[in-house]
Amino acid sequence: MIRTSHIHLFLVALFFSIWAAPLLLAQDSMEGIVAVVGREIVLKSDVDGQMEILAQRDPRVNRKDARLRQAILDQLINERLMVTKAIEDSVDVSDDEITQRMEYQIQTLIQQFGSEKRIEDMYGMSMAKIRREFRDEIRKRLLVEKIQQKQFGQIKASRADVEEFYSKYRDSLPKVPERVDLFHIVKYVQASSEKNKEAYNLAMRIRDSIVKGGSFSDFARRYSGDPISAANGGDLGNVEKGKFVPAFEATAFSLTPDEISQPVETPFGWHIIQLISRTTTTMNTRHILIRAGQSEEDRAIIKTRLLEIKARVEKGEDFETLARQLSEEKETQGFGGAMGQIELAQLPEEMRNTINALQDHGVSEPMPYAADPTKPGFHLLYRKRIIPSHAPTVEADYKQIEQMASFEKKQRLEQEWMLKLRRELYWELR
Repeated sequence: MIRTSHIHLFLVALFFSIWAAPLLLAQDSMEGIVAVVGREIVLKSDVDGQMEILAQRDPRVNRKDARLRQAILDQLINERLMVTKAIEDSVDVSDDEITQRMEYQIQTLIQQFGSEKRIEDMYGMSMAKIRREFRDEIRKRLLVEKIQQKQFGQIKASRADVEEFYSKYRDSLPKVPERVDLFHIVKYVQASSEKNKEAYNLAMRIRDSIVKGGSFSDFARRYSGDPISAANGGDLGNVEKGKFVPAFEATAFSLTPDEISQPVETPFGWHIIQLISRTTTTMNTRHILIRAGQSEEDRAIIKTRLLEIKARVEKGEDFETLARQLSEEKETQGFGGAMGQIELAQLPEEMRNTINALQDHGVSEPMPYAADPTKPGFHLLYRKRIIPSHAPTVEADYKQIEQMASFEKKQRLEQEWMLKLRRELYWELR
């Protein structure tokens, strides 16, 4: 569509996603400098590492491709130029920011490889050494992000930009896929006070059993309503501060290592929490979740209410007006239940089939809805209209074209900025 290097776009997304490149070649010789950028260097092993990542992700990549190798080298030089510029402009990165990003990256690796032990085995170093070795890499990544945000964070295509972009690329823009203008009314299922009390009492009995000598891990595997952590004995791993809901996090941070909390209520249910360890910004905990289960009767009540709303629409009342009055999802309620114009092909099969079976202005039967896992519920779907696939126009598809124009503008300005940095800052090939 736009005459832009696909290699460049892929490399921008690739760098620093995880620490694969420096780790893959961690044992390589430190000789072989291929470029010097300010006080930074680019090693042959840096280029080899990025090439290896590309080859692992796409078997079609030729490790001897000179053009790709040059693109990788150019991107590494650009990255170091941005680090140099950020330092020159006194961009600041705090220790807390580095630690938070470090723990996020470690959690990403744990999800990818299964455990800290596997990470240690693969990289041939302890987690403590990994944290030490790569603090500087994370600091540089944060510097790059901050200087990019400073330069381009507010870039957006104006109306004139959009029209110019459309005029230039209109013949090569892809067709807009078939879409549906979709609305909904949401009702959440609430557990009765009786069911909530039953869940609390069960949580208390489990806690008492653990305090008397029972195995936290065994009880988690048997009773926890969180299947992912239950399989690991309730272990939630090492998680940075701010990632848990407030009630859970406040309780966990108030505990001493190995202490077990009283049952704590959150939107997910009742938690029994055990603190394993913590730092000022992270904590490692176990938990057992006892959900306050909604009964079939609770669900039936909600479906009946939605069916009553459906009947009102079918008798002539306006769906969007009813959504503003009756929907319980705050994000869409004020917009008459509008979910936006959504590509049909991107919808789950069941939802797509339901929408295809409706006529324009038709309303579905109540369907399960759980956009927020803490709020199970049901919703009515309202198909306002189907928008057939078509060639895009500024009038009909302004938002989509604006996004493309903004991306193109930002990319063009970034390239101009990089050329300016290459003229102003010291760098050379070796």
